[in-house]
Amino acid sequence: MRLKNRVAIVTGGGSGLGAGIAQRFAAEGAAVVCADINEANAQAVADGIAQDQAKAMAIGIDVTKYEDAERLTAETLREFGKVDIIVNSAGIANHMPFLEAKPEDFQRIMRVNLEGTLFCAQHAARQMVKQGYGRVINIASISGARAGIGRTGYGTSKAAVIGLTRQMALELGPLGVTANAVGPGPVETPLTAVAHSDITRQAYLDLIPMKRYGEIEEMADAATFLAGEQAGYVNGQILYVDGGFTAVGIAKE
Repeated sequence: MRLKNRVAIVTGGGSGLGAGIAQRFAAEGAAVVCADINEANAQAVADGIAQDQAKAMAIGIDVTKYEDAERLTAETLREFGKVDIIVNSAGIANHMPFLEAKPEDFQRIMRVNLEGTLFCAQHAARQMVKQGYGRVINIASISGARAGIGRTGYGTSKAAVIGLTRQMALELGPLGVTANAVGPGPVETPLTAVAHSDITRQAYLDLIPMKRYGEIEEMADAATFLAGEQAGYVNGQILYVDGGFTAVGIAKE
């Protein structure tokens, strides 16, 4: 019960990695707010958590809207009285080769992945600073550390999230709030099952020493560590959970 009596917000909590993190946090004792643009999905996750006798609520928000991010923290405070943890998992991705990138597509992915992270973290952190305690956990990606074909929008947005995480760590650390990021490698989800072709999957496996995709539960466990009190001296770090992908250079003799 590493998160007993803590209150955690998880954006993108209606599906995929966000849902897995929300469920893991609840199992570790936290009251969880599942926030998602698809409120029905968020409610389904919250209902599942509540069935296990844990506290949870769902909120429908668009992270690109500053007023929605403000409302997220306000409603959490009304329901639970505090905010200890926020996980910024809401994000989008699309295939965007550099020479073909359209301004509207690039701007959209930056609004969701970068501005959404900024807006939600900022409002939650203001409350955490008042409390003198908090954990900000952003979901970055290996695509923010290493370039990939078609990742002009997604990779750039995640590189920016990494930079923003370090900026948060610098300014929030003296105020009792840590900021870190989880950098997932390719993860087995319904989305990757459809979006990753056999060629893409093999290209990843050729560069991953562990020769497999990660599981949602493994990403959620990394987030749980960063959210706990035991990680109090971990600040400004990017925890890559990628089977060794970011460590590899030449992998064949």
